[in-house]
Amino acid sequence: MAFFSGNKQADDEDKSAKNIFVFQLVPKNVLVTGANGQLGSELRRVTADHEANLNFIFTDVAELDITNLQAVEQFVKDNNIKYIVNCAAYTAVDKAEDDIELCYKINKEATRNLGIAATNNEAKVIHTSTDYVFDGTGNRPYLETDPVNPKSVYGKSKHEGEAALLEVCPDSIVIRTAWLYSIYGNNFVKTMIKLGKERDALNVVADQTGSPTNAADLAKAIVKILDHSESYNHFKAGIYHYTNEGVTSWYDFTVAIHKLAGITTCKVSPITTDQYPTRASRPNYSVLDKNKIKATFELEIPQWEDSLKVCVDELNK
Repeated sequence: MAFFSGNKQADDEDKSAKNIFVFQLVPKNVLVTGANGQLGSELRRVTADHEANLNFIFTDVAELDITNLQAVEQFVKDNNIKYIVNCAAYTAVDKAEDDIELCYKINKEATRNLGIAATNNEAKVIHTSTDYVFDGTGNRPYLETDPVNPKSVYGKSKHEGEAALLEVCPDSIVIRTAWLYSIYGNNFVKTMIKLGKERDALNVVADQTGSPTNAADLAKAIVKILDHSESYNHFKAGIYHYTNEGVTSWYDFTVAIHKLAGITTCKVSPITTDQYPTRASRPNYSVLDKNKIKATFELEIPQWEDSLKVCVDELNK
């Protein structure tokens, strides 16, 4: 392509076309908070070779204290952030019953701060939430429109975080997930493998039902949502549910984990919730309906058994 033709109209058109082309290639900055957690770590991994028009900026508390509104607003402004993916959360469910102030500070106030900063800087937010916003008394997969009724401090803080975000930044996506695990951090899969190698027997709750979620799959889904928003130039705000497909209990989940990990010397026995009391109440049934997120963003979600195998195979390397 010639940069100068001698024809003013042609040159102007050529320059205009080039300017549009250059503009389209300028990447939009995506702030990822909680970058050292399970989901944040998986997002870092799945975006390493991402070629779309997005530039991911990963932060954890050392780089950005999201409980500090002024710091958040300044960071978003200085870095020209267009999307915020909030993976930061207080997730110590039992500890939260006594550590109420910190739990709410992170799960509600910090989430609100991100929403305010986004609104003031014309950015959009993708926020991760939890099945714990429901009481677990249902008998069919929970819809996004079902009434919430959290029974724990953690669940209440996450619900109020959702509400606070949507109040200050209605143009947000909230993704509720459940039973999250990965090759990173502390989680149920890694704990059961560790205990299975250390002990001869384990008792695991069998009357709590849900759907496990490999954080790698959720991370890929979030990236696809961002790509979808860019491709269609439309951010489809709202509340969505995402877990892997299928349903299991903690007991059956543990049996599957041990089988994949090759653990044969530990006997796993089923018990009831009443036999294993915890500080915080857990939902007995927390299966989430995923039809909305699948239809809206054209997602194909793996079965939990397949995703568990991927994770355990990686841990076995």
